[in-house]
Amino acid sequence: QVQLVESGGGLVQAGGSLRLSCAASGRTFSRYAMGWFRQAPGKEREFVATISSSGIVTYYADSVKGRFTISRDNAKNTVYLQMNSLKPEDTAVYLCAFGTTTWASGGPYEYAYWGQGTQVTVSS
Repeated sequence: QVQLVESGGGLVQAGGSLRLSCAASGRTFSRYAMGWFRQAPGKEREFVATISSSGIVTYYADSVKGRFTISRDNAKNTVYLQMNSLKPEDTAVYLCAFGTTTWASGGPYEYAYWGQGTQVTVSS
């Protein structure tokens, strides 16, 4: 069983930045891809970013490309999401996800475990 705990969410003005963290436990973190998703009220869960087990390969949704950066520290069993130039439409609950293998391209079915999420609210 894998436990995922997100942190770092909050309220920020448009144009501001936040850094989300997700600490994982329960499996060998460095062997698995990790991802970030988000879900706004009344909307379906949306892919945000994914990173390979080694941290070398990343992939982003078009809506966040150039503004968000996913990274990981395998020594700390933690994945991060640096969010810059935030927009009101980025408001959502952000969830981290634990992959089933070394790479996941962003489909929800490629992730076996999910955190409970952290709220990000961007005011205009």
